[in-house]
Amino acid sequence: MSNITVRGGFSPATLGEAMEFSKMLAESNMVPKAYQNKPGDIMVCVQWGMELGLAPLQAMQNIAVINGKPSVWGDALIAMVQASPVCEDIEEWIEGEGTPNPVAICIAKRKGRKPVTAKFSVDDARRAGLWGKQGPWTQYPQRMLKMRARGFALRDAFPDVLKGMITAEEAQDYPEAAQPAIKDIPKNPLDAIEVSKPIEETYEVLEEPSNTDADTPEPEAEATVVVAEVVEVQDTATVDVEEAASPVVAQEAGPEWPLFVPGKEPVSNSTMDQWLVEYNKLADQVTQAGKQAPRTRMTKLRELREANEPTIKRLDNLVRVVLTQAYQTRLAYLGGKMKEEEGKTDNVKEDHGLQRQA
Repeated sequence: MSNITVRGGFSPATLGEAMEFSKMLAESNMVPKAYQNKPGDIMVCVQWGMELGLAPLQAMQNIAVINGKPSVWGDALIAMVQASPVCEDIEEWIEGEGTPNPVAICIAKRKGRKPVTAKFSVDDARRAGLWGKQGPWTQYPQRMLKMRARGFALRDAFPDVLKGMITAEEAQDYPEAAQPAIKDIPKNPLDAIEVSKPIEETYEVLEEPSNTDADTPEPEAEATVVVAEVVEVQDTATVDVEEAASPVVAQEAGPEWPLFVPGKEPVSNSTMDQWLVEYNKLADQVTQAGKQAPRTRMTKLRELREANEPTIKRLDNLVRVVLTQAYQTRLAYLGGKMKEEEGKTDNVKEDHGLQRQA
């Protein structure tokens, strides 16, 4: 395993380290069950945590995907806001306890801004169909009222700190979105073209004349006609494939996860996680190859990504986004190196010009 940066705990510094770190955590029984044996989910969760200012294990403990929405548990939400330098104070209480309509109130004060006040009452919960709902709303209703008021106030006062996250308590009350029906679409456009049967029949017809007497020319004429028809079908199939398929269909990855290296044989990987680790190791090696010019390394990075584009398209959307961000980060790093070398070259030219003038 490559070296992982230590900053008050383990914290991956590159995408390759993040994949190794995620795989290690996925095999542990100390992580929440929702993340066990799911290194891809762990990596995305850690990325969310980095954007919110949470350490990896804090992110796994406090970030949850509920009904398809990433969310943060209410206690972590207020902790992130209180840790922000723009937070001045947060006040919470229940007004009218013991009455038929108690109200949860939260006042969020941001430095240099007017306080934001949010209220959520029993009547509000009834209108939303939450009051008396099985689960937390029945077991500890005042706590749920308080969480709902807290979420509204903090999101209105500190949207930049929370990055659009909602509380997990609120996400649990959202109805699960209906999933659209997925039609069976062939992965390879060639599967939709039925040309195998006519070709087999043609072979059978062509073989018959070879076993017959030379005095019977009629079968040969029939065979010629059939061959002409099959050629027309093949030409039509070619046009359809060119219109429907992209130029990389012939290189599309199969059930395994091959790593395509320009100029070399592809390396087979049995799982997506293994492919991601190996791909990022290779990309890091290309980026850090100091003996080669930065422009050359940028070209090799682009060729590596283009060669593996069919495999990248098979990744989940979130993993693909993280992979693209890492690619852009490597290019930005090499672009900086290229500017440094150009600056050195300009300095050398100036020195030579001064020497000539002298």
